[in-house]
Amino acid sequence: MPAITYIEFDGTKYHVDVAVGSSVMEGALNNMIDGIVAECGGCCVCCTCHCIIDPDWAEIAGEANDEEQEVLEMLDVRTETSRLSCQVQVTDEMDGMVVRLPESQY
Repeated sequence: MPAITYIEFDGTKYHVDVAVGSSVMEGALNNMIDGIVAECGGCCVCCTCHCIIDPDWAEIAGEANDEEQEVLEMLDVRTETSRLSCQVQVTDEMDGMVVRLPESQY
């Protein structure tokens, strides 16, 4: 399983193994990481699983599709590598990926 590092806004780091095929959101929820609320359960209709992919990993995580981009537009604070973690499917290539969690979800 790929190891993903989640970094909360306060700097707290979690290094967790996440199953290939699951989402970055599921990896956080399954490991009880604060900062990903996931109110819609991964349906891509809210922004409570917003995360910021470390720029070094953005290409591997891929780009948001049009539906995800629309939802991301609702955010007050967004970066070039902002994603909805429910839409980022974990692959073997993501071993070592760094994901930051924004202050707005605390």
